[in-house]
Amino acid sequence: MYFDDLKHAQRERLIFLDRCFTWRGMANRRNLIYRFGISEAQAALDFRTYLDLVTTAPTYDNVRKSYIAADNHIPLSPSTLTEAFEVVVGEDGYNDMAVLPRPERKADPSTVAKLYQAMKARNSLHIRYTSMSSGHDEGQWVAPVRFTSDGESVYFRAFSFKHGEYRNYLPIRISLDSSFDQMELLGELPQDIDWNTKAIIWLRPRSDLSDEQVQVVRREYGFDGEFLRIETRKALEFFFSRRWGLAEEGARLKIIKIEYESMEV
Repeated sequence: MYFDDLKHAQRERLIFLDRCFTWRGMANRRNLIYRFGISEAQAALDFRTYLDLVTTAPTYDNVRKSYIAADNHIPLSPSTLTEAFEVVVGEDGYNDMAVLPRPERKADPSTVAKLYQAMKARNSLHIRYTSMSSGHDEGQWVAPVRFTSDGESVYFRAFSFKHGEYRNYLPIRISLDSSFDQMELLGELPQDIDWNTKAIIWLRPRSDLSDEQVQVVRREYGFDGEFLRIETRKALEFFFSRRWGLAEEGARLKIIKIEYESMEV
């Protein structure tokens, strides 16, 4: 039996169970019953399946009435602490979780649909857009080519005929009174060089940190050498820097160098 051969629902339950062993160091059938609302029999079956799949089997502790993870426990599905947050909190603490709300990035569905349709048809689209730097425009033609995300907001990348270059736009900033006229592209769009260029960003802890702080930062960001190597597209460099807070006062990491490689096949 292989983990990937399981049905989706059972695989999700086993991932949860696996995270309990990984991040709590213990688990029992009640954890599955409470989390998924399944029967005692199904929970027992899931446990047997997990024990058959795991490399180092947990042992049962009669006092705690739970299975305890082996010292050399190897997860079936590696996860981060952020992904396992609810597992760490535990069922007794769900009502006490302190999670900052994310801003809701709302958008008009019909606007997104028009962008999608223009992309599929390879047409340009006439929009009125409000920029945070230059303000509101009276209308411009753009050729949307793809959607992208910085992990919080969804953008669309488009060639701007007004500016003569590719730019990233937020759908929410398109005025609803835009004409949304479409026009067939008469020729090929220019190559999106920034999108087709890989940015290899090398990071290290700030030089003014103490030795103890440097070690903490290295653990926090998962360094396995002197530098941390991050890959993204050149077109998304700005979003990466902003998401990681690299330009903010008190940033813990510093960019040492950025290397670029063409991604053209």
